[in-house]
Amino acid sequence: MKYGDIIYYDDELNDEIIDFKITPIKIDENYTYIHKNPFYKFCSFFTYRILATPFAGLYFKLFKHTKYENKKILKQFKKGGYFIYANHTNQFSDGFSPTLICFPQKPYLITNADNVSIPFWGKFTRMWGALPLPDTINATKNFNKAIEHVLSKNSPVLIYPEAHLWPYYTKIRPFDNKSFRYPVNLNKPVFTFTTTYHKRKHSKKPKIIIYVDGPFYPDNSIDKKLAMQKLRDEVYQKMCERAKLSDYEYVTYIKRSKDD
Repeated sequence: MKYGDIIYYDDELNDEIIDFKITPIKIDENYTYIHKNPFYKFCSFFTYRILATPFAGLYFKLFKHTKYENKKILKQFKKGGYFIYANHTNQFSDGFSPTLICFPQKPYLITNADNVSIPFWGKFTRMWGALPLPDTINATKNFNKAIEHVLSKNSPVLIYPEAHLWPYYTKIRPFDNKSFRYPVNLNKPVFTFTTTYHKRKHSKKPKIIIYVDGPFYPDNSIDKKLAMQKLRDEVYQKMCERAKLSDYEYVTYIKRSKDD
């Protein structure tokens, strides 16, 4: 995708801008979310902390000109775990920026099965914290246990509620409240990571600023469904507020009219 591209879309909720055309594996009761094998854990640590994290840090600083605002507020939440909601607009940045923002904590990502089904690369996304959504009832039990486990280890859980990747999109797409059942059920704080895009002096590539906001807490005094919606609205409002700080469109998105 290059500067000046125009992308036409129909539905903010369901349109796929980038279609990987991956045949996803089935996430059933045989899928292992948390590995206990020492060799697997060593490989995970080595590739994630020794190789990927330092590389990502240098890459974002020197080439992507990425800046993180207000990440210091996470320091007081090093124990107990929390949830993160972020807009999904940059494939590489969305994959590694949370690692740099949350460091030394390792964030885990709730994702669809596509991300763990990619040949070769899918093995690394598993090692680095991908938690694919389950396809069966028994897998759902394992999935929920995995979320509780990583939170108990003081790791945050990251969610992209927009679901689909829209590169360089500068607004927040609407999303439902379904994913907010996790912080409501587990009574965990929530933070938002909002990626914004800004003009650089000597390049058409945008500068990236990611704003960290929160904490937002579930309201335990009301019905769970109402609490989910209330938390969703607070998160959505804050992300929309931050998204307005974007001042540069690298790619233009235009919604098709019904007559097109």
